[in-house]
Amino acid sequence: FGDKWGEVDTRFSYCAVHCLALLHRLTAIDVAKAVEFVMKCQNFDGGFGCTPGAETHGGQVFCCVGMLAIVGELHRVNADILGWWLAERQLPCGGLNGRPQKKEDVCYSWWVLASLCALGRDHWIDREKLKSFILSCQDTESGGFSDRPGDMADVFHTFFGIGGVFRIRGSCTT
Repeated sequence: FGDKWGEVDTRFSYCAVHCLALLHRLTAIDVAKAVEFVMKCQNFDGGFGCTPGAETHGGQVFCCVGMLAIVGELHRVNADILGWWLAERQLPCGGLNGRPQKKEDVCYSWWVLASLCALGRDHWIDREKLKSFILSCQDTESGGFSDRPGDMADVFHTFFGIGGVFRIRGSCTT
């Protein structure tokens, strides 16, 4: 079960399916089994964890929603229940977190917002407050974005901050 080191994670499922879809080679795997595994990782709150029974996490939700969308199985997800869980990730500062009781982090501007877009529930959050949060994480002197205001900018958070702004400013279908 898993790779040669025994690691199992829905991120691997997403990456494999996404790559195979880009290469037009989804026939190389048992898509039904991949969908079955991802659906076993769904929790009572509508979200998804790394493995069956693992805590729901915003990054894992993105991977599972993305994988299901790619293979045409997104209808298996209750968009209202999962959309509610995702919308609840928005904190008073406008930022998003990946799990309850955690701090906001600019990377979830991508993970959570992209998932809400896939579900057609992106209007359930305050996009303007999210945009303000993302921009408050920008290093106006040397560029880039940090996880939260006042922290050091890095490539990871810059990438996801730009992705979040793109989703806010653009369409969820592009």
